[in-house]
Amino acid sequence: MGRWDPIPPIWLEGRIYLEFLRLIRDPVFRGEDIPPGLHKPVLLIPGFLAGDWTLRTAHDWLRRIGYKPRLAGVAFNVTFSEVMLRPLIDALLAMHRKSGARVSLVGHSRGGVLAKVLSHRKPDLVEQVITLGSPLSDPFDVHPLTMAGVHAAHLYNVVRYRHPASVEMRFMRDLGAEPRVPTTSIYSRSDGVVNWKACLRPDINAIEVNGSHVGLALNPEVYRILGHLLPAPWRQS
Repeated sequence: MGRWDPIPPIWLEGRIYLEFLRLIRDPVFRGEDIPPGLHKPVLLIPGFLAGDWTLRTAHDWLRRIGYKPRLAGVAFNVTFSEVMLRPLIDALLAMHRKSGARVSLVGHSRGGVLAKVLSHRKPDLVEQVITLGSPLSDPFDVHPLTMAGVHAAHLYNVVRYRHPASVEMRFMRDLGAEPRVPTTSIYSRSDGVVNWKACLRPDINAIEVNGSHVGLALNPEVYRILGHLLPAPWRQS
């Protein structure tokens, strides 16, 4: 489970503060040269051990440039994937009913893994999936410290829900299946949490940026890509 390469070191994740400063000073943060959102709905899904607050900056930025974003309603992303999917499906259905349009899914880290499977289950409701540092080819190819958290979360879930890990088999099959909607993986080779190679798959478009794993939610390069990709989903040729 996992083929973690110890380079880059995890302490480089401390760059998140510099990345935030870069973002708020960048013209993209003010929406310059970014196409208008035209009130398109976007659902934002946070990563492992994280909650909606980690995507608040992205949410507010999307709203300023004309989208109709919604945070997923996740306080702490730690439960079984199938359990996590239930409220996400409800949120997706509610957004689709309210807007009458397909919803774009943007997921950070484990949030992108959830977004990919959510789009597999409900492709008729999803416009596209954009993942940020998400291990779509191997969700266990992460830093050993993160893997320790995965083991702790697994024990918590087994005790709470009284189900073994086999409950996730369907989820893993859907994750590995060919995408049913346009899907783009944004990744960084200097990611200190997820092995960047795990973000790559031959059936998914990939775009490389420079930055930390946690900082992908505050990376000006990522915002620029989102600003141009959300209006016009990349499609497999």
